[in-house]
Amino acid sequence: MTKRISLAAAGICGALLLSLLTGAPAGPANDFHFAIVGDRAGSPEPTIYGRVWREVDLLRPDFVMNVGDSIQGGDDAAAEKQWEEFRAIREKYGRYPFFMTPGNHDVWSDLSKRLYERESGHPLHYSFDHGGMHVTVLDNSRGEVALSVGELQFLEQDLAANAAKHPKLVVFHKPYWIEALQAGGDFPLHNLAKKYGVDYVVSGHGHRFAHMSRDGVRYMEVGSSGGSMRGKLVRGEGFSQGSFYHFVWAHVAGSTVRFVVKELPPPAGMGRMFPAEDWDEKGPRFDLDDPALKDKPRT
Repeated sequence: MTKRISLAAAGICGALLLSLLTGAPAGPANDFHFAIVGDRAGSPEPTIYGRVWREVDLLRPDFVMNVGDSIQGGDDAAAEKQWEEFRAIREKYGRYPFFMTPGNHDVWSDLSKRLYERESGHPLHYSFDHGGMHVTVLDNSRGEVALSVGELQFLEQDLAANAAKHPKLVVFHKPYWIEALQAGGDFPLHNLAKKYGVDYVVSGHGHRFAHMSRDGVRYMEVGSSGGSMRGKLVRGEGFSQGSFYHFVWAHVAGSTVRFVVKELPPPAGMGRMFPAEDWDEKGPRFDLDDPALKDKPRT
């Protein structure tokens, strides 16, 4: 017994010493960061998407995800060139694993589907793990906004096979869950998320940031990382309506994931940063003029 206690104490001391020498805190086995970038299309604004990637690069994530709409799309004849343009931006930051989500601007035909799968290196739906975290990527790029029966079947099979993993994220492009939650929340996706302990459902598409919570499941729409917001701005929408250029920074610690929303700095934005949970269905729950919004948050 004494020998086992001594070995355990030695292990703890060794971990603390390594932490002091490297400057890294002794944390849980799941302790990493990743970024989620929003829509680049439709009608991409020049330079914005590249600036988002530059900001992400400064933070050195373990990997990066997107929520779809990497190219403008809609034209088979132009698709190859558009993917070349996208690749030129991405290759500058190729050091990071990049997990893509199919959007309606990415996939609209059989040819565009093949090109998307070539560029992403994945089928339209798939899943992956990083540490103990599990992510399921689904496809609602074409046809109905809601997830199809086939996508929901894939989701349930995948969640059942990975029930013990946490945190769990489900990612797809079109956020049909907004209206479904507002209508009461009794719909197949939400019921599966509750059943299997999904922590977050993440989407894009609307070029606006949104955040909602029901029954312990959080939902987040990542807004524009380059897709045009001109129509929203003309209508008088702004930060309070989620219309601002941004990306999302994530910290996974143990079985939890925490998201911080990072607005681009001037001239594309004001550089505001806030925890995603400080935004609800009515918008931001904080003082928009608080100078602390521009302080670097602890993640």
